[in-house]
Amino acid sequence: MALLLRLIINAVAIWLASHFVHNIELISPADNGTTGKVIVVLIVAVIFGLVNALIKPLVKLLSLPLVVLSLGLFLLVINALMLWLTATITETTAYGLRIHGFVAAVLGAIIITVVNWILGIFVPEGGRK
Repeated sequence: MALLLRLIINAVAIWLASHFVHNIELISPADNGTTGKVIVVLIVAVIFGLVNALIKPLVKLLSLPLVVLSLGLFLLVINALMLWLTATITETTAYGLRIHGFVAAVLGAIIITVVNWILGIFVPEGGRK
C-alpha cells in the first residue's frame, strides 16, 4: 500500500512540476481527456521511480566527493539528471515527459523534491510502526 501511495505522490509531484515550469511538458499522443493524462503521468512516475531506484544510488556513490564538497547541493544536480534521464527514456515514445533545458530540469527537481517531502510525511515507512 505504501508503494502505491509513493507512486501517486511521485505522479502528483511530476504533474505539479510540469504545471509550474514552462519548459517541462507531459505529452499524450491523442487528446484523451483527463484519463489519458492521468495514465501518462502514472507511467512517467513509474519510470521515474525505477530510475531513482536503480541508477540514482550508483550516481550518488560515484559523486560522493562532489556532494561533500558542495555540502549536499550537488544532490540537486543529481535529482535533475534523474529527471532528465526519465524524460530521455520517455522520448522514445509518443507520450511522456519532455524537458527543454537543464535549468528546467533543476527547477522541476526542486518542485518534485519539495512535494515528495511534504506529501511523504503522511505516508508511513515500511519499517516504522
